[in-house]
Amino acid sequence: MNRQNQSSVVEFILLGFSNFPELQELIFGVFLVIYLVTVMGNVVIIVTISLNQSLHVPMYMFLQNLSVLELTFTTVIVPGMLVVLSTEKASISFAGCFAQMHFILICGVTECFLLSAMAYDRFTAICHPLRYPMIMTKTLFMKLVMSSWISGVLMASIQTPWLFSFPFCGPNEINHLFCEAPPVLGLACADTSLFEIYAFTGTILIVMVPFSLILLSYIQILFVILKMPSTTGRQKAFSTCASHLTSVILYYGTGIMTYLQPKSGYSPETKKLMSLAYTLLSPLLNPLIYSLRNNEMKRAWMKLSKETWFHIQSECLQKSCAIWLLSVCLLFKWRKLKKLSCEFE
Repeated sequence: MNRQNQSSVVEFILLGFSNFPELQELIFGVFLVIYLVTVMGNVVIIVTISLNQSLHVPMYMFLQNLSVLELTFTTVIVPGMLVVLSTEKASISFAGCFAQMHFILICGVTECFLLSAMAYDRFTAICHPLRYPMIMTKTLFMKLVMSSWISGVLMASIQTPWLFSFPFCGPNEINHLFCEAPPVLGLACADTSLFEIYAFTGTILIVMVPFSLILLSYIQILFVILKMPSTTGRQKAFSTCASHLTSVILYYGTGIMTYLQPKSGYSPETKKLMSLAYTLLSPLLNPLIYSLRNNEMKRAWMKLSKETWFHIQSECLQKSCAIWLLSVCLLFKWRKLKKLSCEFE
């Protein structure tokens, strides 16, 4: 039986917070501000690292990849959420829902493995500082980044087509703000038990394997830091890891609450709030965490800001001088024409 005969659903209706219509405008405004701040913060990190040669080292290149991920993740989800909040009956096509879920899975899985790669980078830098340049080469960095992205693409390429291969006979209302796997799966009119076992097992592996590697890395780092004779050295090492550790807790904490919860443990509204914590908080706070706690990033940003401001001032000065010279020339010509006119009379 082909897909057209099995499925009668051609679009989905995203309900959002339709149970609270009086709060829709307020929530829309809050989400819009969060989105703009998130985009601005991650773009600043990407541009700052790109334009500063001193930051072209694995630690900051990993951070740049993380910002690209967060920017993509937010852009895939939040604009659609804003549409849902600004209309009474927001719909998304079958293909649109597929694409959104596919990119959400790519970004989510990739970030799990990328955070693990960043933990290994910190482990190497602190536990093997003399050998760090030889271990964390450009080739190894590229392998770690590429393997993270490939893991995300592979996982999404298996899970999303499998989920959308189920027949959807109606209803077509998704009680959520975007196309996430659990609420969409609930609309399938077929036995999904095998998929649910696969999805749960895959989620545990994708979450726990990278998280275990991060945990092992930080246990080793902690032992090394505690053995350091210098208080200044210990503080510097802790400061180096603090930003990444905060990101890990924020991302994995909200992710575990969202995807490893009991199927009927929370109300739909509570599940929406958990998903929002996972999709909005991490991309919003990561730029602040890495910028405010990292002196090198702050110095690079200040330097870039000063250079940009100087360039703007130079451009303005050049244009002002050009306008002034043009005005002088026009005045001189006007006076010359006036003098010739008087002589002619």
